[in-house]
Amino acid sequence: MQLTRLDRWLRERFVYETHIYTLRLPEAVPAGVIAEELPESPGRRFKHRFILRSDAAVKALIEQLREGNQMFTTRVVDREAWYVPLIAPHGKSITWWFVWLGVTGMAVFGLVHLGRIAWANPELRKNVTEAFSILKGDAARPDRPEERGPKKR
Repeated sequence: MQLTRLDRWLRERFVYETHIYTLRLPEAVPAGVIAEELPESPGRRFKHRFILRSDAAVKALIEQLREGNQMFTTRVVDREAWYVPLIAPHGKSITWWFVWLGVTGMAVFGLVHLGRIAWANPELRKNVTEAFSILKGDAARPDRPEERGPKKR
């Protein structure tokens, strides 16, 4: 499903975080950055990972790394938080969930309202009770006792 602007904004603001990998530490790290030293292992190219959640901090750190001529790579990943599947379900739009929830709610309310209006009509209520009594097999016509036949004991 196609994402709306609201879906994209929610993902950028609350779901995505940027990981920047470098070989060495920069001179200064902007505020709000989580710095991790990665363990040594064969085939690992980078030694440090910086986790950033704001665009301003990402731009500041990348600018510092470029000024220091450091090699780095960036990756945008989903945060590991309990609310991520609620805000950004995979392949689905939460905005459309709320739209369909609203449409369904209005349809149910309309049907219940029409049902209450119809049930307030005494002629309709009499016809419905008569139909149920016929379906149950109680009598041919409940308003005429002479047509009922013998009572069941």
